Amino acid sequence: MPKSKILAFSGSTRRESFNRRLLAITVTAAREAGADVTHIDLDDFPLPIYDQDLEQESGPPENALKLKELFLTHQGLLLACPEYNSSVTPLWKNTIDWVSRPDSTRSALAAYNDKTAVIMSASPGALGGLRGLVHVRSILANIGVLVLPEQLAIGSASGAFDDAGNLIDPKQHDKARDLGKLLASVLDRLHA
Repeated sequence: MPKSKILAFSGSTRRESFNRRLLAITVTAAREAGADVTHIDLDDFPLPIYDQDLEQESGPPENALKLKELFLTHQGLLLACPEYNSSVTPLWKNTIDWVSRPDSTRSALAAYNDKTAVIMSASPGALGGLRGLVHVRSILANIGVLVLPEQLAIGSASGAFDDAGNLIDPKQHDKARDLGKLLASVLDRLHA
């Protein structure tokens, strides 16, 4: 049976991002559970702010097409989603918007068909980005992504990780690992 394929990325490109650290834990666990995980950094795919006039004049940017191809070739999404002003980051939303666009061979939202996602966040605030995850869940569900009910929000993240990138609280660390394993397991069952 072929391995489940998961695309993983964070909505933050900050070098010391808490969300990048959290994502790394879940990626490791998903790989250990047998999934083939492509862990990307959105810094490697710079995009202009979505603008339909730009799209009509020049076509989709090359990086939008590359990201869309990655989405199309993976069944699952592991998404670490920082919270900005109680919602999603512009980087995360812009990525989702560009990937959602139709192209010469595929319809709008084709890259989200039959996708299953796990979402998580980490924030210096007490709620850990939980308010932003409500918006992430809503956006993804509205474009056809099955978002699993299990999620994780790590509050007070500035003190939540050790120097090796692990969560200091063993229960939180186990929960982060469980999310990666869960997505791998669900994809195996859905795509067996």
